[in-house]
Amino acid sequence: MCGIVGYSGSRPAAPVLVNGLKRLEYRGYDSSGIAVEEGAQLKSICRTGRISELERSLPDFHLTGSCGIGHTRWATHGAPSEANAHPHLSCEGDIAIVHNGIIENHAELRSVLEKRGHRFTSQTDSEVIVHLIEDAYARLAFQTSEDDDMEDALGKREERTPASEVKAGEPSLLLQALSMATSMLIGSWAICAISSHEPGIIACARKESPLVIGHGADGEHVASDVTALQGVVPQVCVLGDGQFADVASHSFAVFSSVEERLISAKGEMMRLDWNAEVAERGRFADFMLKEIYEQPRVIRDTLEGRLNHGAITISELSLTHEELNLVDRVVIIACGTSYHAALVAKNLIEGWSRIPCEVEVASEFRYRDPIITPSTLVVAVSQSGETADTLAAIRDARIKGAKVFGITNVIGSPVARESDGVIYTKANKEIAVASTKSFTGQLVSLTLLALLLGQAKGRLKQAQVRMLFNELANTAEQAEAILKEASAIDEAAVSFKDSRSALFIGRGMGAAVAEEGALKLKEVSYLHAEAYPAGEMKHGPIALIEPGFPVIAVATQSPTYDKVLSNIQEAKTRGAMVVAVATEGDEGIGQFADHVIFIPRVRDAFSPITAIIPLQLLARKIALLRGCNIDQPRNLAKSVTVE
Repeated sequence: MCGIVGYSGSRPAAPVLVNGLKRLEYRGYDSSGIAVEEGAQLKSICRTGRISELERSLPDFHLTGSCGIGHTRWATHGAPSEANAHPHLSCEGDIAIVHNGIIENHAELRSVLEKRGHRFTSQTDSEVIVHLIEDAYARLAFQTSEDDDMEDALGKREERTPASEVKAGEPSLLLQALSMATSMLIGSWAICAISSHEPGIIACARKESPLVIGHGADGEHVASDVTALQGVVPQVCVLGDGQFADVASHSFAVFSSVEERLISAKGEMMRLDWNAEVAERGRFADFMLKEIYEQPRVIRDTLEGRLNHGAITISELSLTHEELNLVDRVVIIACGTSYHAALVAKNLIEGWSRIPCEVEVASEFRYRDPIITPSTLVVAVSQSGETADTLAAIRDARIKGAKVFGITNVIGSPVARESDGVIYTKANKEIAVASTKSFTGQLVSLTLLALLLGQAKGRLKQAQVRMLFNELANTAEQAEAILKEASAIDEAAVSFKDSRSALFIGRGMGAAVAEEGALKLKEVSYLHAEAYPAGEMKHGPIALIEPGFPVIAVATQSPTYDKVLSNIQEAKTRGAMVVAVATEGDEGIGQFADHVIFIPRVRDAFSPITAIIPLQLLARKIALLRGCNIDQPRNLAKSVTVE
């Protein structure tokens, strides 16, 4: 979840690092820090709160060094504080590290290291890494052994000085020490380390958490997310799982660990195609609003080129139509917003292809023994493409022989690389923590997959596919129409901005939309919200309703419309304040709802694409009225890269 940056080049590193951290602030904003080489020593600055707090402190330190590392933190171990902020330094302050991931055996390692004389200054799991590197570096460079205590080791360090030059094709001592340290870790990591003994070198390691290296005109850049390097470098080297790298001022070398030795490896290169406008709000007050308004474009871009001669074409998927026809079960694994998109897909896949489809929360899927066979198609949905639980589920499914398709927004992400095929949602980078346009991109991508399966099974004829595709494409124009008129949404928001809780209801497709609407409200406004299939109201949730209690109903035209209307009346009879999302032309619903938000008429299969937009806007407006941080809600980070 945290953000990592590094720079080694010809410019002062501090402003480069801070600018990179600003771009990654959506990944973590509890605290931040940088460490920069200044002469023969390292200088570190850490601050709690936003990156702006760190930036304000820079002039007091007069940093001019051209090599450094930085970090923006989302707390896992240890409360947000300057002591727990990264970078973490070794006992002597000559080695600094930043880390994204989680070290599962940190308590055992800390105990051993403390007995050896290491002094810890934080409660984080990450700090053990720098002390392990310190031990390994002493053994490599200063001829100490594991039996030496810290006092003896430090004495020997004063007698010797390691070479600061790195021989071509050979790993630096710092990288060798980092490799030795990671061999003792259990967990996941993206790590960058610098040492005052080897100026200009950033040693990097990656296991399960992403890390990329970019070559720029003025030096080399490192980041945990390509967003930090957008507009800075034209392409990046994506470190593979288990790989290491030495990054110097004008070059870098990638290595793989084989039989406890580091050997040269070739890094995977990826072009950065997102345009610079993605990282700017433009005329919008916040990124969430900007990204809500980008959804019509996302629909069009995701559909572009997917219909050819009346057939759905997804060339990125590795299975032929004949192989797809052999699929006898689909399992979709996802978390959070992606899970809600998957609930919609279940209805479409089963309805159009008649293939049984299950939807699994990735964090639960990975800890049981699911029935997966070679004829099972596993679909992994992840906005970031680096969700830890989803990645673990992918690996488990592949071990069991299943084919895996990934649906993600990030080109070259771990989900994309570890799947047999991938559908990109074409949403461009999403900055706001609460997903909006990514959800729409996922809905469209999963709908395409459902059409493809229906086509492969022979359940959908060419004329049907063409008709459904054209109606799906029309949702872009319908979304634009919704975005042009938001007054009803604003009025509804004012009505229950001071409420403490809310209930979202819907049936069929509307039930999944209700789930996502409730999540959006929780995420950005901090109001408690629950979502239930409307038919479940009498099985418990109706007890919540009292005069003025907000009930948000997804009541679009569908086979279950009359049932939803009945549920709305049940709520209204008990004094609920009802907000209904309804289809244009529905003249009767106004007598049962306090506020009605109308959306254009669409086929029920595609209604989630349009029905979610008013609920996104409603959640944002309520958050705005309550004074919440819309783009960066408390306690949340954009990418969940640790369990």
